[in-house]
Amino acid sequence: KAQLDRGYLPVITPHIGNIELYKTSGHYEKYSKDQFPTIKLEDDKEEYMLKPMNCPHHIAIYDAEPRSYRDLPLRLAEFGTVYRYEKSGQLNGLTRVRGFTVDDSHLFVTPEQLEEEFIGVIELIKYVFTTMGMSDFEARLGVNDPESDKYIGDMNVWAKGIAAIEAAANAADMPYTIEVGEAAFYGPKLDFMVRDVLKREWQLGTIQVDFNLPERFELEYTGEDGERHRPIMIHRAPFGSMERFIGVLIEHFNGAFPLWMAPVQVMMVPIADRHI
Repeated sequence: KAQLDRGYLPVITPHIGNIELYKTSGHYEKYSKDQFPTIKLEDDKEEYMLKPMNCPHHIAIYDAEPRSYRDLPLRLAEFGTVYRYEKSGQLNGLTRVRGFTVDDSHLFVTPEQLEEEFIGVIELIKYVFTTMGMSDFEARLGVNDPESDKYIGDMNVWAKGIAAIEAAANAADMPYTIEVGEAAFYGPKLDFMVRDVLKREWQLGTIQVDFNLPERFELEYTGEDGERHRPIMIHRAPFGSMERFIGVLIEHFNGAFPLWMAPVQVMMVPIADRHI
């Protein structure tokens, strides 16, 4: 409901996709060690894979029809399950699993809309955390490491993305630290680090600014001037993953859930038959 009230359009995308989607996005290359084997039928020239990310699917929805500046911002939201072949030694309860559901959303915006939409996502994440009883959290701005080759795109574009996040976080009065090397491979991001009652830190919500995937997929919209322009993407997931968030909540409340969240809210134990 919170998403619908904020103008998000719910979508559902397949659990597998054509491998060309992930090659174009860069996920196939960047997640080569963490993905399940590809799927190819003997009589079919196409190759598929379990999706490691929802982003390319939402991009395909955006690109399925011509877009105008009047259509933007377009906010697509999905509770989408993705798959990573985590090594067995890395698996840990609900917090590190091979199939997990992301409360994923991708916003396609004009440059003029970027700051306002980013601030709106910060406010949504604050609302989610406070509603769920997670009050001890801070933000971390993940930027690219100039010495690393894991990132895609032009450095000037990266600088624009970092500047946009800083401007939005400052405008939203959201303090943050800067962590070099913690960016996504396609753009800088603002991660939300939550501490549970034992003061253990968990990375849950995230917001990412992306100039690179719209470029790689050649996304366009018609501007007010009648010319073709490139949209900017915001990747957003307030919970991070539903499985991890539930795992952290169980730890945070030590099993003593608030009344509204407890699976069993009231239990009546009559002492004698006459009390029933």
